[in-house]
Amino acid sequence: MIEDTMTLLSLLGRIMRYFLLRPETLFLLCISLALWSYFFHTDEVKTIVKSSRDAVKMVKGKVAEMMQNERFGGLDVLDQDFSKTWEFKSNNVAVYSIQGRRDHMEDRFEVLMDIVNKSHPSIFGVFDGHGGEAAADFAKAHLPEALQKDKEKDEKKERGGLSYPSILEQQILALDREMLEKLSATYNEAGTTCLVALLSDKELTVANVGDSRGVLCDKNGNAIPLSHDHKPYQLKERKRIKKAGGFISFNGSWRVQGILAMSRSLGDYPLKNLNVVIPDPDILSFDLDKLQPEFMILASDGLWDTFSNEEAVRFIRERLDEPHFGAKSIVLQSFYRGCPDNITVMVVKFKGKASEQ
Repeated sequence: MIEDTMTLLSLLGRIMRYFLLRPETLFLLCISLALWSYFFHTDEVKTIVKSSRDAVKMVKGKVAEMMQNERFGGLDVLDQDFSKTWEFKSNNVAVYSIQGRRDHMEDRFEVLMDIVNKSHPSIFGVFDGHGGEAAADFAKAHLPEALQKDKEKDEKKERGGLSYPSILEQQILALDREMLEKLSATYNEAGTTCLVALLSDKELTVANVGDSRGVLCDKNGNAIPLSHDHKPYQLKERKRIKKAGGFISFNGSWRVQGILAMSRSLGDYPLKNLNVVIPDPDILSFDLDKLQPEFMILASDGLWDTFSNEEAVRFIRERLDEPHFGAKSIVLQSFYRGCPDNITVMVVKFKGKASEQ
């Protein structure tokens, strides 16, 4: 074994001497060293080398900047034109809303908090219009106001009066009737989603019509759905539409009568006349003492086109210390991922995790 190794090394040594110590090889090596010494000591080459090093540093800096932008939203907002951009910030709630790639801004939102009487619930709403701005504007202007007027009924709650879910359902259905009467008179076919939350000290009640969506982060960081989208392809909705004599078809997405990408909405009077689209809200209530939530997200479907519930909760949870509680960052990240829609995100921090309401 040792003899074989020595034989191999001896063979390699002879080969190295034969090739490296030949006059031609030594001559080429000397010429290469001379050229290297000459070129790398001239000002021109020094300039080229320095420029190359500067370019590398610049690229590294740009990559670091891109990574930083990825961390806080995904793009340099100073270079973007979002047309209409709205924002809102108070002690425990922040909203960021952009027109994005759409020709028109049809998202709306509302925040109403009774600072004087904190026993009254706070009201948070997101309205995603379609076919124009009229329906979303009408919902924003009238529904929170109507709910605010109904706050006196809160005191009757413990005496057998109307509960929050009942108040929400009655006011949403009444709003739709008023909206249809007004908009149909001018042949305005606009419609809107409706996502509204009533937040009291111990209870959260969420009503939803359409495909805007709410998600809550509980004490363990879990994503708890606050609403369920109303989509035409869902079995329950599909059966109801078929029973009413309607149909759904696929045109980029499943649509009622080949038109509307949601099965419930406010407004949309032509489809309401056919009874294939309805305004009936789904309403869910949550015990805050049991869940001990950190925050909730209320957002138009633009966000949910690019984020799952769980991903959105993780994203916001890592950015609650930002000025907009992460709402601005997640909106810009959704835009960066290619969302073609208006995007509105509302983040509400709960007591114990934020300033007192």
